Amino acid sequence: MHILIANDDGVYAPGLAALHDALADYADCSVVAPIQDMSGASSALTLDRPLYPVTMPNGFIGLNGSPTDCVHLGLNGLLGSSPDLVVSGINLGANLGDDVLYSGTVAAAIEGRFAGRPAFAFSLVSRLPDNLDAAARIARMLVERHDQLEVPPRTVMSVNIPNLPLEHIRGFKLTRLGHRARAKPPVKQVNPRGKEGYWISVSGDAEDGGSGTDFHAVMQGYVSITPLQLDRTYREAFAGLESWLEGLS
Repeated sequence: MHILIANDDGVYAPGLAALHDALADYADCSVVAPIQDMSGASSALTLDRPLYPVTMPNGFIGLNGSPTDCVHLGLNGLLGSSPDLVVSGINLGANLGDDVLYSGTVAAAIEGRFAGRPAFAFSLVSRLPDNLDAAARIARMLVERHDQLEVPPRTVMSVNIPNLPLEHIRGFKLTRLGHRARAKPPVKQVNPRGKEGYWISVSGDAEDGGSGTDFHAVMQGYVSITPLQLDRTYREAFAGLESWLEGLS
């Protein structure tokens, strides 16, 4: 079996190395990851310049592009043989609720839908790597069971792991996405030459984080597993839209 591993934290990120180490004796693993941190890149594809893969001393491939670029190239000839499974992470930081719209970690897994099997995006609910070993163990457990998944084609499994030692994790929960409140206002700053700029601020707090959501599961010490679909069609809106369009030619 051939697994393509990617991330958005960059090719030097400790979470990427931990994920590779956890899977290296399970499958043939190829790593293609951005040269620099591309957090928040979502599903961007680079179309205005060429992409240059660079092989690192540890065998990982760094790319001057986005997480989606990495998986796109990895599935379309860069590696010689096409991978059977795409696994993204381990991200340092949660990808809960509305985060999945912006997450490069989730986007890499979404691009992995073309591999024909469910893709995984793993995130540790912490910016620090203190429980990364536990997260890697959990990633291995779930990937080992991927062939037992009975889900529709092109399903992406978004997995958020509490920042806890393995023995303190209470189990696994299937969850839906919660929702965040609006992000905090951008932070304005003026550089020494008087030019105004803005920092995008921190994400909003959980607005819909009750029982059954990914927010609630990780707060209770459970690994949250949320299956994501790619069809964003809002079918329930059709009835109202049909009446809205009546009389138009």
